[in-house]
Amino acid sequence: MIRVLLVDDHRLVRAGLTSLLGAAADVEVVGEAPDGARALELAAAVDADVVLMDLSMPVMDGVDATRKLLADHPQLRVVILTSFSDQGRVRDALAAGAIGYILKDCMPDELLAAVRSAARGHAPLDPRVAGALLPARSSPADELSDRELQVLRLASQGMANKQIGRALGIAERTVKVHLGSVFRRIGVGDRTSAALWAREHLPDL
Repeated sequence: MIRVLLVDDHRLVRAGLTSLLGAAADVEVVGEAPDGARALELAAAVDADVVLMDLSMPVMDGVDATRKLLADHPQLRVVILTSFSDQGRVRDALAAGAIGYILKDCMPDELLAAVRSAARGHAPLDPRVAGALLPARSSPADELSDRELQVLRLASQGMANKQIGRALGIAERTVKVHLGSVFRRIGVGDRTSAALWAREHLPDL
């Protein structure tokens, strides 16, 4: 039997979860807490295997509660059950020690599967939040130096290399070097293509 502790500040949500989990032959709800502080008290009194933890709660939120809960009861498996899927919250929750992260609009059988998976020591993760754990894709514009961006902007305005050099106080050959570097980084072969790329990717042009 998998013993579950529910932590959510909405009574209706707790009631629905109790009904859903209680209908499973292998799951038992052993406690309910309206906030993280109460969850810490209950965890010491009930012998839970899995904690379904909301994130946004009064008194103590889910991230702090998870961190403190696992410090005292490292054997617990905490699964975040929330409406929030942004990268910051996902990373904070997992860094605090949560083993899984599920969204509240998941299907009932998906939630039950997550509880069972966590109880076995696996890490249930909603596919919709998995992308939040991947490194953000950088734009080629992020790789250009300030000087390269200056040269690109002026070239996109139709200025010749000599004019760009005069405007920036650098040698014409230095302008050519910067433009060559820009072309390689953004994947173009000429000034016209670079100008088109700049108008699309640089908001201040």
